[in-house]
Amino acid sequence: MPPTAIDPSARTDAQAPNAITQTLRDRFGFDAFKPGQREVIAHLLAGRSTAAVFPTGGGKSLCYQLPAVLLPGLTLVVSPLIALMKDQIDALATRGIAARRLDSTLTADDYREVMDQIRSGRLRMLYVAPERFNNERFREAISRVHVSLFAVDEAHCISEWGHNFRPDYLKLPQFAALCRAERMFALTATATKRVLDDICREFRIEPQCAVRTGFYRANLTLLTTPVGIDQRDAALMERLSSRPPGPGIVYVTLQRTAEEVAERLSRAGFSARAYHAGMADDERAAVQDWFLRSDRGVVVATIAFGMGIDKPDIRYIYHYNPPKSLENFAQEIGRAGRDGAPATCEMLFSSDDLNVLENFVYGDTPTSEAVTGLLRELFAAGEEFDVSFYELSATHDIRMLVVRTLLCYLELLGYLKGGTPFYSSYRFKPLVSSAEILSNFEGERQAFLKDILRHSVKAQTWFTLDTDRVSRALGCPRDRIIRALDYLAEQQWLELKAEGVRQRYRRLRTPDDFQALVAKLYGRTLQREKGEIDRLNQVLDLVRHDGCQVTALGAHFTETRDRPCGHCSWCLAGSKPMHVSERRMPPIDPDVWRRAMALRAEHAGVLSDPRALARFLCGLSSPRLIRAKLTRNPLFGALAGIPFPAIHDRTKSIGDS
Repeated sequence: MPPTAIDPSARTDAQAPNAITQTLRDRFGFDAFKPGQREVIAHLLAGRSTAAVFPTGGGKSLCYQLPAVLLPGLTLVVSPLIALMKDQIDALATRGIAARRLDSTLTADDYREVMDQIRSGRLRMLYVAPERFNNERFREAISRVHVSLFAVDEAHCISEWGHNFRPDYLKLPQFAALCRAERMFALTATATKRVLDDICREFRIEPQCAVRTGFYRANLTLLTTPVGIDQRDAALMERLSSRPPGPGIVYVTLQRTAEEVAERLSRAGFSARAYHAGMADDERAAVQDWFLRSDRGVVVATIAFGMGIDKPDIRYIYHYNPPKSLENFAQEIGRAGRDGAPATCEMLFSSDDLNVLENFVYGDTPTSEAVTGLLRELFAAGEEFDVSFYELSATHDIRMLVVRTLLCYLELLGYLKGGTPFYSSYRFKPLVSSAEILSNFEGERQAFLKDILRHSVKAQTWFTLDTDRVSRALGCPRDRIIRALDYLAEQQWLELKAEGVRQRYRRLRTPDDFQALVAKLYGRTLQREKGEIDRLNQVLDLVRHDGCQVTALGAHFTETRDRPCGHCSWCLAGSKPMHVSERRMPPIDPDVWRRAMALRAEHAGVLSDPRALARFLCGLSSPRLIRAKLTRNPLFGALAGIPFPAIHDRTKSIGDS
């Protein structure tokens, strides 16, 4: 069902223009709106679903935070960024705005407290990740709450033509309907015209309610410096030494690179720390807090860092490795100079880095055989069935995200209809005795709880409950079992954990031509592969561009400028393009190839497919390679310095010999 539109004539005094301005000043401490903010807020307060494409630092978060203060119900903010949640919630607390988050880092006590605040209506804002809607307990709770505004951050993830498509995002309009949300708000810093059209279609946003502001920022100097890989460390240290001190971020591709570069900078006397997704939550939080307080700290990070970080005085952004797309580049440089003061963004570009970035793309593409096996299993299941993404990934040698994407395609093509995800089992740890729990109930309710506890399997401390099995044994809906467990957890009589999420599906039709469907879906994975490689090539094109680089970058996001910027490498070099060396193309070592052929014969079931063998030689892991322990073999990644297409062309030439 579409979000409900509110009659503007029924607007309360709190939604009047003077109330908006007063709230901006009194609650948020600003005297004026940034471009586009007032227009977006006016749409939302009038009950119209709205989209906003503002550059990083353009003030997107205020567009849902201010309405959250004025609207009567809960504002639900969906974001994949725990850093954004933490940072914004801390800032909202200082303004007296009740906001909390639900994510995997919360303790059981914290989770119960947040859920109590949701049910009681004490919260103004709740931040969740898209995956939170897989939680049956959460969906049950949120469906009973008055949701005035359903805000979706990083909304470009809903578009398969975007640079960061996430299948979970396609379900968000359904969840907004489940919550009976009165209006939707989709926001992003990066959206081409095609992506914005997708956002508006999926979230049912009228074109006149899509607000896009300018990309250009005069305070950012945009530099590109071609370097050899062996010169890059020296170039980075020279920049950090010769320029005025100030907070900075150095972006790298790999987690190990973040660790290595941060260590080298620290040894050289710079205040530097690493940040990446492989670190523990408390370690990442400590680095983030340190950086927010520092006036000259340098974080060496993968793209996991920076999104949602409210630090206006970042003076430098360095790309030690190239970004994987112009969308990522725009987001990352947009974190500099948000206070309006001058800031420098410099890319230390080496063509040899492209291999690693390309390999991330090629590693996601499954084999045609794997897609065939996946579809055979799905269509051999009953009319209604459930699956584990993890099990499908392991069985068919397809990365988890790709499995989810393929199932999403089957839904979009009308073959399957997704149902409510559920957890196959629950674990609980009693905090009081069973007798004490049961003493709070009488009659049928007491007998029902006694049956649940009787069907639970005890380990050392925790009990496990297979909800489907118990539902069948007791002849009752599994929802009743879950509600009972949830109630016991709310009363703090037990600690509850859900496990083994499974996705429900109903088959709507079977393919008339099975092989044609396989070819279609496999073709879409190749199409996505090509799209990601094209995005990477757009970065290379920008580096080599014979013209103002700022103007070219803005044009990618449909912004037109009538004159050069005057502060990019091309402009500062006197209108001269960069000379970029071609990437090295080392030959395939004959001895490595001979050993690879012997290993292929030994592991024919794993390495016979040309793409699988190419992935192995380029060091791209997969569920099947891990299961066969081939990622530990000395030949794994032996040809990682050679572009994947060259290796793949060679493996395709083997044939069946």
